[in-house]
Amino acid sequence: MNIPQHSLALYKNGPARVVALGDKLEIELEDGRVLRVRPKDIALLHPGPVRTLREVANAPVGEAEAACELLDSGQTTLADLAELVYGTYTPATAWAAWRLVDEGLYFYGRPEAITARSLADAARERAVREVKAAERETWNGFLQRARAGCCAPQDAHWLREIEEVAWGEREQSRVLQALEVHQTPDSAHALLLRLKHWDGAINPWPRRAGATLTPPMMDLPNLPDEPRRDLTGLPAFAIDDEGNLDPDDALSLDSDRLWVHIADAAALITPDSLADQEARARGATLYLPETTIPMLPAAVIPRLGLGLLEVSPALSFGLSLDAEGAVIDVEITPSWVRVQRLSYEDVETRLEQEPFRRLYELAERHQARRRANGAIFIDLPEVRMQVSDGQVSIKPVSRLRSRMLVAEAMVMAGEAAARFALAQELPFPFTTQEVAANIPDRAPATLAGMYALRRSLRPRQYRSLAGPHRGLGLEVYAQITSPLRRYLDLVAHQQLRTLLRGGDPLDAQAIIERIGAAETAAAGIRRAERFSREHWTLVYLQQHPHWQGEGILVEKRQPRSVALIPELAMETRIKAGDSAPLDGGLPLRLTGVELPEREAYFRVE
Repeated sequence: MNIPQHSLALYKNGPARVVALGDKLEIELEDGRVLRVRPKDIALLHPGPVRTLREVANAPVGEAEAACELLDSGQTTLADLAELVYGTYTPATAWAAWRLVDEGLYFYGRPEAITARSLADAARERAVREVKAAERETWNGFLQRARAGCCAPQDAHWLREIEEVAWGEREQSRVLQALEVHQTPDSAHALLLRLKHWDGAINPWPRRAGATLTPPMMDLPNLPDEPRRDLTGLPAFAIDDEGNLDPDDALSLDSDRLWVHIADAAALITPDSLADQEARARGATLYLPETTIPMLPAAVIPRLGLGLLEVSPALSFGLSLDAEGAVIDVEITPSWVRVQRLSYEDVETRLEQEPFRRLYELAERHQARRRANGAIFIDLPEVRMQVSDGQVSIKPVSRLRSRMLVAEAMVMAGEAAARFALAQELPFPFTTQEVAANIPDRAPATLAGMYALRRSLRPRQYRSLAGPHRGLGLEVYAQITSPLRRYLDLVAHQQLRTLLRGGDPLDAQAIIERIGAAETAAAGIRRAERFSREHWTLVYLQQHPHWQGEGILVEKRQPRSVALIPELAMETRIKAGDSAPLDGGLPLRLTGVELPEREAYFRVE
């Protein structure tokens, strides 16, 4: 390639003036730099002479579209293109023509071989570029607003991408990268709050935990035509919190025989039915302060909830206890029961009346036996939390004897069912728990003692083989009293019903598979519930920015100790002096809330 001195060349897509010739060429660039390059590193645009690159800076007016139409998809050279578009071939028109080629709208190629597009192709390309230009403008406008801490309705697409990261449904986001925000759910959550696209009313934790947030929707069969024992003559009481929507257990007393009636969910939900498979995938009902997502189809509750109809179908467990409080006999039968619904507060005022006095005595006797067997008793503060129209209410749960009565009756039923299954060699989802033998106090009286004991406990486990539940002080146990709300309770009912009707229960391998599936799903439910309660507790504090109250020091650490706030059932880390005693009260004042991190900050007054 013959390149004259003072010619106009193309170097790295920019104009260059050839200053001197040789084995290597000296070229001058627009910014004044002089470089030595190989001849093959440049392309000749015009032989010159060019005395200064300022000569080619101003592009003349030309007829690019007319030249494109004239060439009609044909080929040409840079010199001829400059003649067609600008009427002359000069350094300035050569550079202007090359810029048209580089733009690629009407022409494309190399200086020595340039191809013209058809006008139709050029029109399509222009439309594509206009769309891309509009998208760039939209994108840049969004980034500008986001950096200023605000957003607009047209930003919905970009905001959705941030939301998907905040929900844990997406790992990488172009938006977060452009805004130099960490690609984590917490950082995305914080950004959405800063942009005021989200506020505390958005709870991301259920979706982040992978919980299903729509109720199951499938038809259910009718109750099977089968014999049921008529227990409607026994007064039966479903005792629960005021406003409970899914009553699934009730109590009766027939002389010294305790009857625990459980909603007969397995009568409608049979093994491997569509509803059973859906319940297995969910693991449990999801209870959130703002809503409840049932494990079973909504039609189950009005048909099976105890006390919602004049007469309810149940699976009833008749229990007899000896003088030491041990269950010595159990009878299990499908039944009809007539149930009256009562709150814990109602029963608390009637504990001196029958049958509640006698029910309470049986509960005390059974609990005393468990205590003697080394059961663990922890009574940390609890609260009831509700969210309505974004407003959070938190009310402490009273320590009532009526709660102990019901809880102990449910434990009795679980123990009796497990013993029954074991005696019948029935594959069953048993509940077990190991407890260290060296625990000095299994029923601490202080909050610090309860907190330390809870931290030391191993989690309970479901197993297909019976084993001790040391935490309850029982040699064998199974959870059976909530088949409307817990899948493995439902499995236990399915096994019992099948056995009672003379069918073939599920084998041990099927029970193991169901335990694995249900526990995997239920772990996400528990995580969603725990984090959601923490979220709404912090929203409550945001709604009460001047909150002050008492914390109880339950664990001393450096640099921050742990305090329990009883009225919120909340743990928090605080700076407490070395002299502050365990179980001592600390006057606390709220100083800040970090919603994405689920952290509240308090100062000791």
